[in-house]
Amino acid sequence: MAARPRLLILTPDYPPAPGGIQLMAHRYASGIAGFDTRVLTLSGPGAKEFDRESAPAVRRVGANGLPRSVRGGLLNAVAFADALRFRPDVTLCVHIVASPAAAAIRAVLGAPNVQIFHAEEIGGRPKLAAFAIRHADEVIAVSRYTAALIAATGATPASVRLISPGVDIPGDPSPLAVDRPTFVTVARLEERYKGHDVLVRALALVHARVPDVNWVVIGDGSLRAGIEALARTYGVLGAISFLGTVSDEQRNEWLRRAHLLAMPSRLPAGGFAGEGFGIAFLEAGAYGKPVVAGNVGGALDSVSDGESGLLVDPNDPVAVADAITRLLLDGELAARLGAAGQRRAQSYAWPIIAQRLEAVLLERLAPAAAGRGASSVPPPRA
Repeated sequence: MAARPRLLILTPDYPPAPGGIQLMAHRYASGIAGFDTRVLTLSGPGAKEFDRESAPAVRRVGANGLPRSVRGGLLNAVAFADALRFRPDVTLCVHIVASPAAAAIRAVLGAPNVQIFHAEEIGGRPKLAAFAIRHADEVIAVSRYTAALIAATGATPASVRLISPGVDIPGDPSPLAVDRPTFVTVARLEERYKGHDVLVRALALVHARVPDVNWVVIGDGSLRAGIEALARTYGVLGAISFLGTVSDEQRNEWLRRAHLLAMPSRLPAGGFAGEGFGIAFLEAGAYGKPVVAGNVGGALDSVSDGESGLLVDPNDPVAVADAITRLLLDGELAARLGAAGQRRAQSYAWPIIAQRLEAVLLERLAPAAAGRGASSVPPPRA
C-alpha cells in the first residue's frame, strides 16, 4: 500500500485555546483524511491533555510568557527544523505569522505552500501579508471580502481560491425553553469591531418595545468593564447577562435557548479588517436561529440577507434595534429565517469544507511530484 503524502500544518493558533482560527486549524487537521498530517503550533494551558485526546500528531513549541514577536520567531525556527525531519510533501500555513517558515520549507524542500488568509491580520501586518502572498503556491481566502483585502496589498498571488470556514452540525439542534425574549452574542470582548457598544445602545431601544428582553453576552475580555459602564449609563445593565467564557456545551445550550444571535460587526478604522467571515453566524444557523449582522465584511458571505438573517448598518443602533425587535416579535419571520439558516449551515459542514481544501492540497502535490520525478522516493523521517 502506497504511503500517504505528508502534510505539515503550521499555526500559532490551535485548541484548546478558544477562537475561530483555532477551531479551523483543528477541523482541517482532523478532517483531511488523505494525508499523514503533523501540526506544529504553540503550547498553552491544557495543551497536553487536549493533544492526548485528539488526532493528528501535534508538536508544541513552548513559548508561554514570551512576547508575541518572540513567540512567532520561535515558532518559525522550530517549524523549519521540524520540517527537515518530517519532510512534508505540502505545507498548510493557517496564519501569516508562520509564513516565513512555510517560505523557507518551500525553498529548501520544494514542498508547495498553501496559505490561508482571514482578514484582520492583513491590515495589521501588511508587509508580512504581502510576503506570505508572494511565497505561496496557493492562497485561500475565507470570503470575498478577504479576497479583496488580499488584492489591495498589491502583491500578486500565484493562485487564489475561496474556501469559507465550516461549522459543526449539532446532533440535537432542537430548541430549549427560555422564559424571556432572548438574544445572544458570542464573541471575545477584545475587539471593538464586534459591535457590543452598538448593541448596548440598541438594547435601550429594544427594551422600550420588549420590556422583558434579555441580552446574553458570551465571552470575556478587556472591554467588559467599558461595556458594563455604557450599559449602566443607558439604564439597561439589568437586561444583560454577562456569562464570561463558557464551555462549548454551555454556548450550544444558549444557542438552543435564544431566539436569535446578534453581532453587528463593523469595519474599524486604522487599516484593520474586522470580520473575515463570521463562523458564529453559521453556528447560530446550525441551531435554527436567525441572526442580525453588519452589512459589511465577511458577513456578506456567511449571512444571506432576508433569507438566513438580517443585514443592517452596524454603526446604526436604530437599525440594529429594529432588526432585533422584529425577530423577537415576529415569530413566523424568525422561524422562517432560522430554518433557512439551518439549511445553509448544512452546506458548510466541516467534513464538506475539509474535503474542498484537501482537493486543493492534492492539486498542489501533482506539479511538485512531477518536478521531483515520479519515481523519486521520499527520504525517511526521523
